[in-house]
Amino acid sequence: MDAKSIALLEFPSVRARLADATQFPPGQRLAEGLEPSTDPVVVARALQETDEARALLRERPGVGIGGAHDIGPPVGRAARGGRLDAAQFVSIAETLEAASRLAEALAGERRPLVRDLGRAIQPLPALRSVLERSFDPTGELLDSASPRLGGLRRAVRIAYERLRARLDTLVHSSELGSVLQEPIITLRNGRYVVPVRAEARGRVKGIVHDASGSGQTVFVEPLVAIELGNVWREAQLAEEVEIERILDELSALVGANAPALGATLEALARFDLWSAKARLAGEMDGTRAETSASTRIVLRGARHPGLSGRVVPIDVELGGDFTALVVTGPNTGGKTVTLRTIGLLCLMHQAGLHVPAEAGSELPILRDVFADIGDEQSVAQSLSTFSGHLRSITRIVDAAGPDTLVLLDELGAGTDPTEGSALAQALLDHFIRSGALVAATTHYAELKVYAHATPSARNASVEFDLETLSPTYRVSIGLPGTSHAFQIAERLGLPTVIVDDARSRLTEGQVAFEETLASIRRHEGEAVDALARARTMEARAAESRRQADEERRRARAERDEAVKAARLETERIVSSLRDEVRAARKRLEREAVTTTALDRIERTAEEHLAQLPSIEEPAPQPEAPVAVAWRVGMRARSRSRGWDGRIAALERGGRRATLEVGGMRVTVETDDLVPAGAASEPAPPARRPEAGSSGGSIPRLRLERARTVASSLDLRGARVDEALEMLGRYLDDAALAGLERATIVHGLGTGALRDAVRAAVASSPLVRSWRPGARGEGGDGATIVEL
Repeated sequence: MDAKSIALLEFPSVRARLADATQFPPGQRLAEGLEPSTDPVVVARALQETDEARALLRERPGVGIGGAHDIGPPVGRAARGGRLDAAQFVSIAETLEAASRLAEALAGERRPLVRDLGRAIQPLPALRSVLERSFDPTGELLDSASPRLGGLRRAVRIAYERLRARLDTLVHSSELGSVLQEPIITLRNGRYVVPVRAEARGRVKGIVHDASGSGQTVFVEPLVAIELGNVWREAQLAEEVEIERILDELSALVGANAPALGATLEALARFDLWSAKARLAGEMDGTRAETSASTRIVLRGARHPGLSGRVVPIDVELGGDFTALVVTGPNTGGKTVTLRTIGLLCLMHQAGLHVPAEAGSELPILRDVFADIGDEQSVAQSLSTFSGHLRSITRIVDAAGPDTLVLLDELGAGTDPTEGSALAQALLDHFIRSGALVAATTHYAELKVYAHATPSARNASVEFDLETLSPTYRVSIGLPGTSHAFQIAERLGLPTVIVDDARSRLTEGQVAFEETLASIRRHEGEAVDALARARTMEARAAESRRQADEERRRARAERDEAVKAARLETERIVSSLRDEVRAARKRLEREAVTTTALDRIERTAEEHLAQLPSIEEPAPQPEAPVAVAWRVGMRARSRSRGWDGRIAALERGGRRATLEVGGMRVTVETDDLVPAGAASEPAPPARRPEAGSSGGSIPRLRLERARTVASSLDLRGARVDEALEMLGRYLDDAALAGLERATIVHGLGTGALRDAVRAAVASSPLVRSWRPGARGEGGDGATIVEL
C-alpha cells in the first residue's frame, strides 16, 4: 500500500504502540514490521488471531511468554559451529522453560489458532534438562556438567589450600619475619608472592614477579612454593580445558537442535505479537469491525487512536448509495481528524487490529489508501501550498480506482476560490467515475451545492457550539456545514458595524443559499439523528444475535460433550457392575457367599446404579399411595410380594427399606409398603424370598444348616489337612449364620496346627481380623476370629 499515505495517516504511531506492548525483541520486531494487507484471507486470519488472543487473556491473564529471551543470535552461532558462553546457555534454558509453560497452557485450548500455535512450540525437554544440569541460574557451570569437572575442581581446591598453607607458614616464620615488608600473601601475574623489602632481596630465594612503584618492595614467589604453585596452575589449566570441552559439546548440542529452537522462537514471537494486539485492543476499547462484502465503510462511535482525554466518537458512512463525502464546517471543528480517523481505522483493520469503534462497524478490504493531508509547501523545491497539494493529488489521480480510498484535505485551497472550487468538482467527478471512495474537506460553498446535486455524493458537517465558541466534533452525514465566520467574529468582539457591512456584501444568491442550508439543517437534523439511532440499534441487535448464535453453538457443543462423557461413564459403571456380578456368581458356585458378602455386593451395585446419568419419566400411577413416615422398628407389608415383617433399616433417604421376614432380610421400595394390617388391595400370598432375589436372599437348605452353628470350633487332635477342611466349612456356616465372632481352639502342641490355622484365617475373605486368645480365652492355644 502507499507508504506516504500510511505515514500521513499516522499508522506508524499505532505500530509503535503495538511494539511497546510486546514482551521480548522477536515479538517487537514482528510488531514493527506489521503492514496492512490487501488479501482478504490474510486479513481474516490476522483478525481471528487478535480475537482468540484477546479472549484467552480475558479468561487467563497470566498466560504469556514470561522469561523468554531473543535466542536467535546464539542459536545461529551454535549452528555455524561457534562456541556459546554460559549466559547464552542460561538464556536458552530459560526460553525453553517459558516455551514449555506456554505449550502446556495452550494444550487444551478450544480456539483453533491458539491451539495450533501451542502445538508448533517444541520445548525440547532433553536439551533443557542438560542445560539446567550444567548451569545454575546465575550462569555458573556446575560440577554436574561432566563426570570429570567435579574431580578437577576438587584438585584445584586441594592444590590451592596446600599452596596457601605453605605460604602462611612461611610468612609467619622467624626465618622471613624480618625481611618481609608485611606478613601477607598477594597475587601477581597469576602466582602467589610475598612482599620482601628490597634491601633483603638476597635473603629470600625465589622468583621476582613485580616491584612496588617506590622500589622499596619486591614481590617474590619463594622457591619452596614454586612447585606447589605449579601444581595449582596445572590443575587450573586442566579445569579450563574441561570447561572448554563442555562448552563446545553443549554448543554442538544446541546447534543440532537449531531448527527446533528456531521454530519455537518463531512461535513465541507470534504469540507475543498476538498478545500485544489483544492488549492494544483493550487499551483502545476496540472491537473487531465486520469485513463488508462490498466497498463500504460504516463507522459507529469511531475514535482516533491518537487522541487522549475526552474523545467525542463520530459516526461516518461512505460507499453504498454514495461514494463521495464532502465534509464542511468551521476551522478546528474536526474535519481533518475525521479524514484521519477513516483512513487509519481502515489501515488498522487490514493489519488485523481491532479498531476503536462500536459494534456494528464495517470496513472493506481496500487495494490501497491515498491521503493528501497537511501543508505540502516547500521553499527548497519552490512549491507553494497549492502546488504541493496538486503534486500529491496528481500522483493519486493516476493510481485511484476500484477498491481504493482517497482522502483529500482542503480540496482546491491555496488558489483563486472560483478556479479552486471548479478544480475540486472536476477531481471529485473523476474519482467517482474511477470507482474509488473519496472523502474531502472544504470551505467552498460551491462544493456543498455539488454534493447536494450529485447523486453519488453526500454532504457532511462538523458541528460547532456558538455559545461556547468551541467545536463539538460530532459529524452529521447529509447536512452541509457552515463556517460561522460572522457569528464567531461577533462573539470575539469585532464591532457590529463591520460584521453587518460584511453581511451586506454577500450577494442575494449567497444569502439565499445560507438560508437554504439553515432550513435543511432544521428539517433534516431530526431525521438524520433518528436514522443514525435506528442503524445503531440495528447493528447492536445484529451483534446480539451473533453472540446469541455463538452461545447456542457453544451450548450445543457443551451438551454433546456432556452426553458423550455421560455415555462413557455409564459404560464404565455398567462394566464395573458386570464385574461385580461375575465375581458374585463365582463365589456362589464355590458356596463362599455369606449374607454380609451379598449385602456388600448389593450396596456396591446400588452405588453404581446411583451414578448412572438418566432422565426418568414418571410412570402413571393408578392411585397415589398413602404417604407414611416410615421409621425403623415399624411393621410393614409389601403389597407386591406379600412379605410381612419389621423394618430393620432405611436407605436412600427413606425411599428403600430392609424388612426382617422370618429370619431373612429383604430390601423393598417404601412406595410398595403399607402398614401391617392396613386395609388395601388384596395382598398376594406371602412367600419367602427366593435365592438370587434382591436383598441378599439365601437358599432354605443353607439357612437350616446355619442355625446349628456353634460359636467355637475345637480342632485339637486333628491332622493339619483335616483341620483346615473343617475350618473352611465352619467359617462358611458361621458367616451364613451371621456370627460376628468365633473361637478356633487348636491347642499349643508343636505349633504347626496353630500356624496353619492362623495362616488360613488371615487369607480368608470371610474374616475381617484375628488375634491370639487372651487370658481366659485359651491363650495362645486359641485364635479369636472377627467375621
